[in-house]
Amino acid sequence: MAKENGFCRRYDTNLMWKEMEEMTENPGYLKNLKKESVVQSVINCLTDAMRNKELKPGDRIPPEPNLAASMGVARSSVREAIKILTYLGVLESKRSEGTFVCDGFKESMIDPMIYGIILNQDSFENLMELREMTETGIMRLAILKYDEDEGRELEKLLGQMRVVMDSGEDMVDRFFQVDNEFHDMISRMGKNPLADKISRVVRTLTCAMRYETVSTMINGGRSEELIEAHSKLYETLKSRDLNNLQGVVRDSYFGEALQGREEME
Repeated sequence: MAKENGFCRRYDTNLMWKEMEEMTENPGYLKNLKKESVVQSVINCLTDAMRNKELKPGDRIPPEPNLAASMGVARSSVREAIKILTYLGVLESKRSEGTFVCDGFKESMIDPMIYGIILNQDSFENLMELREMTETGIMRLAILKYDEDEGRELEKLLGQMRVVMDSGEDMVDRFFQVDNEFHDMISRMGKNPLADKISRVVRTLTCAMRYETVSTMINGGRSEELIEAHSKLYETLKSRDLNNLQGVVRDSYFGEALQGREEME
């Protein structure tokens, strides 16, 4: 028999096609939602179907009128639910073809998470703890999966940092750009797409404080220390040294420099 699963119905394989025919081709995950909070219930119904593999990446969802009729809700509620899921990067609309479940990660999925953290007004300490935890984990993955070719690319970025410092021109912005490329490279070296995406979110959230660190160190005549910290990260990866990994990451933050600047202001 069909069994209830959240707001939607999940069907046993042997009976699925028979019941689908009896429901005049309405998908099995659709259920009348008159008693539920409408827009959120439509969202829950579709996402439950994705979780249960009734809707798979690349599948086309039924047209809005069919969804509305099957769920017993207004078409406007279905349209709003689809808009939300499209914004979140879960669904995508293709002109003249319909609306489909996205196949893979979309960059737009990152934005709601960033906005949520920003609006939650997380403290500087909380963000720093999140950054340290994430970057230490990323470093560990990169060490365990270290690749010589990627290591050479990282070494080239170190060389670019030196070139920026030696040029004496627009050093803060140019160094910060290379710094981002350096850490993005380390994140990719971990060869874990999920960890890479989370790392990118954290780096976006901490962009202002990271820029402030680079500016403080360069303008304070501590450029060499800044390069040395990145060299230490590189050497730790190259030597595959898992000892004191958290300390190496933490030392690259130069928290005492920012603290000193805050006290002066």
